[in-house]
Amino acid sequence: MNDRPAKRDTRDRILIAAATMLGENPAARLSVRGVAARAGVSMGSLRHFFPTQQALIDTVVAGLYDVDIPDDPILDTGRAPAERLVDCLRQLLSQIGTGDRAREHWRAIHETYIASGPADDQVATYRSLERLGLHRIERWLTVLAGEGAVPANDVERRARFLMTVLNGLLIERALPADASRLTFETDTLRMAAGAVTSGRAGSERS
Repeated sequence: MNDRPAKRDTRDRILIAAATMLGENPAARLSVRGVAARAGVSMGSLRHFFPTQQALIDTVVAGLYDVDIPDDPILDTGRAPAERLVDCLRQLLSQIGTGDRAREHWRAIHETYIASGPADDQVATYRSLERLGLHRIERWLTVLAGEGAVPANDVERRARFLMTVLNGLLIERALPADASRLTFETDTLRMAAGAVTSGRAGSERS
């Protein structure tokens, strides 16, 4: 009897469980034991498909790389490149939320990766998630590069710049603020997107 469909189902269950755990809590310690329990499979079954924790994390993140966002604003070529990029960056910000939700996110990040010194598996998880965010921005900039709005040879560096801007705004979302913060946030995104699509961000290489 052909057991390949059953093997594929087990592998998919493992990947779905891991991706769900990361979606629920980006600061989660993605241990193979925890993923196996969530997927309802034995440790032996998980190790059969993913011999190491890093192999599991890398496969999960690689799969997320290829997930397209429905109605991705970057594809709306009827609008200016910078405007589309701002809307894309807002999508990433919205995943964190504001106020208590943002504070809970950063509290988990601090406790997991900063306060006590992260374990190797936690570092691997964080770096994989960071690559996921960068890859998403790079995909947007690659689209704009194809339109001539971004230098094709500077996509990676500009993506890192935008990620740094987003990290700062995400931290601010967890801090006490009034309604004017959202106006400032929008202005900051527009300035960053404008710099990236104007050519200036790559004009002064050291």
